[in-house]
Amino acid sequence: MRLSRATLASVPATIEAPRSRGPIATGIVHFGASAFHRAHQADYIDRLLDHNPRWGIAAVSLRSRGTIDALAAQDGLYTLAIRDAESSMRLIGAHTRSLGPEDADATRAMLAAPDTRLVTMTVTEKGYCLATDGSLDFAHPDIIHDLAVPSVPASVIGWIVAGLAARRDAGVPPFVVMPCDNLASNGAKIRAAIIGFARRIDPALAGWAEDTLRVPATMVDSITPAADDALYADVAAALGVEDRAAVQRERFAQWVIEDVGDIGPDLASVGATITSDVGGYERAKLRILNGAHSTLAYSGLLRGHATVAEAMRDAELAEFVDAMIRQDIIPTLPPVAGLDLHAYADDVLRRFVNPGIVHRLDQIAQDGSQKLPYRLGDTLIANRRAGRMPHHIVRAIGGWVAFLMRRAREGMPIIDPLGARLLTIASHIDPSDVASQLMGQGIGIPLELAGDSEFVEQLGQASSAALHGAPLPEATA
Repeated sequence: MRLSRATLASVPATIEAPRSRGPIATGIVHFGASAFHRAHQADYIDRLLDHNPRWGIAAVSLRSRGTIDALAAQDGLYTLAIRDAESSMRLIGAHTRSLGPEDADATRAMLAAPDTRLVTMTVTEKGYCLATDGSLDFAHPDIIHDLAVPSVPASVIGWIVAGLAARRDAGVPPFVVMPCDNLASNGAKIRAAIIGFARRIDPALAGWAEDTLRVPATMVDSITPAADDALYADVAAALGVEDRAAVQRERFAQWVIEDVGDIGPDLASVGATITSDVGGYERAKLRILNGAHSTLAYSGLLRGHATVAEAMRDAELAEFVDAMIRQDIIPTLPPVAGLDLHAYADDVLRRFVNPGIVHRLDQIAQDGSQKLPYRLGDTLIANRRAGRMPHHIVRAIGGWVAFLMRRAREGMPIIDPLGARLLTIASHIDPSDVASQLMGQGIGIPLELAGDSEFVEQLGQASSAALHGAPLPEATA
């Protein structure tokens, strides 16, 4: 049997589920029925529906019907499996409609409906059709199509503008637009893209949107491994019915939303953080969590580890990462109202040892030339400008240099947009030469430090130490 409203009564009472919940209305349209959306935002909304049935979600997929059809076959019900030392499951029933690429009329009607107050998206950074400078890419094929045929959009930006046009024409206030993909300053970028697109098709609509449209910035976080046969088997064994829309994530979840006033659903009541400083939360995540992740990836792989949890069982490496966060990273971060940086670091380190999440180091290690300037480079610059030498950060970057050299020596590819170039540079014998070439070309290491002789010397030594397996620096007093 398949999970559905009809089979819900057969699910064991020990599984939390919306059994007694009455009808729910649709107040949110969400583009991108991704696993992350279903494991993260929909979980918050589902808990909100227990005391406010106004905020059901219409899920829209613009590209394929797979997930949409799976949800529809199960009356919108699916399992959220929490993977942790103590795992759990609960059924989510937040989705009221499931709309695919062929359901354009229904999508248009949902966007125009006065009851729709919030439009959210998880379409990945590429889905917003932005250029490298963060503005809307008017040369993108989907944007070219949508400007030519605005009544049948291909892009999420085109759909949002179509919905805004319908509301403006009907005298209905605009919905709030909330991007839930992690790109820096996502609210400002998506708002500018929407208004820029509208200006090309209807300057008056662009003016109306400029005066009335609210697009809060957000930051979201929760590790969400892809569903697999093991998950489906675990869920079927627990529920007694099959669930082909099940998702899994770690217990930790964070949803930080810019305070722009009333957005409709009271997400703060179910654990979302409403703040005027989303950028502060973004910076903390990027430098503490992502910086530590990259450090574990390169140093962990050099030490023979395969996953984050395995690397964190290496006491020397775990202590190194902890010291790097406390001594090199946190002192460079400005205070953030409502965020205790040391408590946040504690949460991050606890998440890293979670045995229920398999997070592979070789996946985290990809695209280092693009990631490291923000994950480690900004912390490095902040320390050097303050006259400090952040020895743990220097060794972490040296770990990346050593990782590149190890890949070159073993004839292994480097998965990175600059992979071929990195292999050529990493083929040199001397780690100091490799580090200097990378820095001199501004690849992964801040170019502004190329003239910092003390740092250049330290990085060369750290790269050699990492390559030859020398002990990691200990915490300082």
